Amino acid sequence: MDAAYPDAERLALVEDLHGHRVADPYRWLEDPDDPRTRAWSAAQDALTQEQLGVPGRDGLATRLTELLSAGSVSAPLWRAGRRFATRREPGQEHAVLHVREPDGSERVLLDPVAIDPSGRTTLDGWVPDLEGKRLAYQLSTGGDEHSVLHVLDVASGEDVEEPIDRCRYSDVAWLPGGEEFVFVRMVAEHEVPPGEQAFHRRVWRHRVGTPTADDELVDGPGLYDEHTYYGVHVARDGGWLVVTGNIGTARRDSVWIAQLREGEEVPPLTPLLTQADDVQCHAWVDRDGLLYLHTTDGAPRWRLAVTDPHTPGREHWRELVPEDPGSVLQAVRRLERPDGPPLLALARARHAVAEVALHDAKDGSPQGTVPLPGTGSLTGFSVADRDTPAEAGRLWLGWTDLVTPPEVHRFDLATGETVREETAPGAVDVPAVHTEHREFTSADGTTVRMFVISPPGATGARPTLVTGYGGFGISREPAFTASALAWVEKGGRFALVSLRGGGEEGEEWHLAGNRANKQNVFDDLHAAATALIDAGDTTADRLAIMGGSNGGLLVGAALTQRPDLYRAVVCSAPLLDMVRYEEFSLGRTWNDEYGTAADPEELGWLVNYSPYHHVHEGVAYPAVLFTVFDSDTRVDPLHARKMCAALQHATTGDPRTRPILIRRETDVGHGARAVSRTVALAVDQLSFLAAHTGLELS
Repeated sequence: MDAAYPDAERLALVEDLHGHRVADPYRWLEDPDDPRTRAWSAAQDALTQEQLGVPGRDGLATRLTELLSAGSVSAPLWRAGRRFATRREPGQEHAVLHVREPDGSERVLLDPVAIDPSGRTTLDGWVPDLEGKRLAYQLSTGGDEHSVLHVLDVASGEDVEEPIDRCRYSDVAWLPGGEEFVFVRMVAEHEVPPGEQAFHRRVWRHRVGTPTADDELVDGPGLYDEHTYYGVHVARDGGWLVVTGNIGTARRDSVWIAQLREGEEVPPLTPLLTQADDVQCHAWVDRDGLLYLHTTDGAPRWRLAVTDPHTPGREHWRELVPEDPGSVLQAVRRLERPDGPPLLALARARHAVAEVALHDAKDGSPQGTVPLPGTGSLTGFSVADRDTPAEAGRLWLGWTDLVTPPEVHRFDLATGETVREETAPGAVDVPAVHTEHREFTSADGTTVRMFVISPPGATGARPTLVTGYGGFGISREPAFTASALAWVEKGGRFALVSLRGGGEEGEEWHLAGNRANKQNVFDDLHAAATALIDAGDTTADRLAIMGGSNGGLLVGAALTQRPDLYRAVVCSAPLLDMVRYEEFSLGRTWNDEYGTAADPEELGWLVNYSPYHHVHEGVAYPAVLFTVFDSDTRVDPLHARKMCAALQHATTGDPRTRPILIRRETDVGHGARAVSRTVALAVDQLSFLAAHTGLELS
């Protein structure tokens, strides 16, 4: 059927890889600078622009803008009486960082649009020092995520030293006094072979106002393995440094610890856990001087242990709060009381739904629960620091659910009540919907859950949009989603599936959907679709799926495995050539999740589902819209280009009713983007799906 699409040369390229004959007819599309790629992309742009002009788009754009104009607020971070939090007001393209002074006055500290009126600059991270006087923050531009680290004076709002580059995915931990911090930085380009910079980082101790050439390298046994991502923590009194490291996206943590002494260099770090221990662990020294270990050691749903930092070995760990077999322990905060012993607040998720429990800080015994607004998820979880005694006994909860824009609630120990402290700043008319948390059975008998949103009183089969993620132990939890609400408001249904491969049911749930078990993730999606059809909620010709990144791989595999089950697909920033994914961008940092083509057995896993390699001629594939971002430095757009060309060649579907299209953007990447760009993308995605599932937008 490819005569209706731009020309794409098919190469007779077949490689023998560990006994597998692997065809790659569109390898030339891997090179964005190849004249053939440029011409093909320009022709695809024109075709997509022509096809996406469907009725009802303008109204959809207006409604999405209205829903997103609710804005957002974040849970506060307290430092010595100063309250730091972000807020996005109606009409703002990005969230803005505000600081509230002890006297109650508030002012803007960082506004990305004030820094760059084009909206292309994003605030990637920020952390104030312990005294609330200085703030380290990171900016990147054009979606490339190559963060540059700045330090400003909170009182004046002015930077106090030269920016520090090479700080992508860099953690920062301040030492007491605000004169020094420990941070993570990529090596310089000349220190490694070409193309290797993104895979090598170092941990440094930096003194504000001094050249980075004078920074002190933090070192220790086994610290600097290839493509390790590091986290750093400094104890509140400055006495201990804890460094964590995981190789790529492997769900295993190495942990090191060192005692710091004022005026002395950081001693060599002592290993506490290594990759060979095969556990995850978040470690920190808390206000009581003890080392806390939030870990999967013997507990795939996580437990909390504690020890003296002078004796950090596992043989000295004392279990404080054991694993709960029905929920996942996500975070821990020390909650000081105005009078009386402290408590620990533990954030958990039960089948992806948030709950918070209180425990005695000394013996871990249960001390009750924190009331929450309903069935939703936490977007933040914080307590006041010890230098803000007026706020002792309070816990702040960033909150959202399927119909509630991000807001902030406060729990007070004195009353035992949780109150809404701050709503999202924009007044928005959220549509009335009916929400359910359903169970269904996957192919192997496993019980899987999904959140389903429908119009009130809806009956019969309706256009239904299903999404999920299913990878890297990442949980998809119930949250306010403008595109979902806009879809349901027009009469459709929306389903969010807690697929295996994610973290919704702990690490065993993750492992049940990665590497050799990846097919379970796709089976879960197929089973969710079938369950919705069997319930009479939709039909195959009214069923759409959408996913991005690893979720793009999900829907790419789904459309090739069950083209009969799905009518329309949006596949965004996807991985699709799983034989060569390690060759591009950050791909090789993901091989612990997927497997590597360098290993014969693991290549077999990849070939068995790689979407690009399972496109077959003579199949009527669903309507497909690929959405890609030219500045994406995580997942290269080449995956979508190759898959798009393969589907356009192979499908027997009428290009007027089952088109295969690719939409690309420049100056945006894999992560955060301006609200207007979010709306424009969502309009194209939803209007495409609506046009091919029968959802009336106008």
